[in-house]
Amino acid sequence: QVQLVESGGGLVQAGGSLRLSCAASGRTFSIIGYAMGWFRQAPGKEREFVAVISWSGGNTYYADSVKGRFTISRDNAKKTVYLQMNSLKAEDTAVYYCARKNPKPITIATMGQMGEYDYWGQGTQVTVSS
Repeated sequence: QVQLVESGGGLVQAGGSLRLSCAASGRTFSIIGYAMGWFRQAPGKEREFVAVISWSGGNTYYADSVKGRFTISRDNAKKTVYLQMNSLKAEDTAVYYCARKNPKPITIATMGQMGEYDYWGQGTQVTVSS
């Protein structure tokens, strides 16, 4: 069974940091060779793109709203993707989801589209108090 499990969410004060993890499991499921992304969804809002990392980790892309504050990384040996979030703001409050991108190459035009990702985790809540 395909599974992506997010962890590391919680309550943090504005200006603080959190590190989210997304672990892949399943006998036949793999993230090796696939780009991985993070999205988030705030209450009453649509799910939005946060960041994506290529399969090798050599290329990363970010939404403007998190650029310079968030860092996406991966450890393929551990089948885990990370999102380091620094200088958190109240507007970062959301449920954060990781997702495996389809095999198509990352493009700037489409990397933020949910339809480009074929497997999703259940999400982890991040709450930033101001």
